[in-house]
Amino acid sequence: MKELKIKLITISDSRNESTDKSGKLLKKLIEKSGHDVIEKIIVPDDIYEIRYQISKSITDKNIDVIITTGGTGITGRDGTPEAVKVLLDKEIDGFGEIFRSLSYEKIKTSSLQSRALAGVANSTFIFVLPGSSDACSTAWDKIISHQLDSDTKPCNLVMLMPRLKE
Repeated sequence: MKELKIKLITISDSRNESTDKSGKLLKKLIEKSGHDVIEKIIVPDDIYEIRYQISKSITDKNIDVIITTGGTGITGRDGTPEAVKVLLDKEIDGFGEIFRSLSYEKIKTSSLQSRALAGVANSTFIFVLPGSSDACSTAWDKIISHQLDSDTKPCNLVMLMPRLKE
């Protein structure tokens, strides 16, 4: 399996390092899968700060994947999808579709409130996840970990990486 370099960004006005449960969980899951979390930061729910951090990260050649957690709801300060979408070269529509389908099994129609998404920007994969630990573990365990595993058949995102600049 190819080890990827992943940046984690928790988006929240209220979390700090000691209260960032979803960020800590994702870091643990990612490292257990054999990947390297090269940085983990917390950014406020501010669309321009989020966009700045993502923009800075997609120009860093040492980052293969960015995973955000938080800010995907529909309340006033939830702006992560809006911050990220404009930066994407291509959206991976199936990610959000599969994530909401899996979430429906657990939380029924409340899953329609999730605006989780994924895409690629400047050859960097980006996954935008809700802030709950359960949502993060569902996304990682059921979808992302398999697609970031170069051994997953019949295909995975890792095998596309050399062709993203074409």
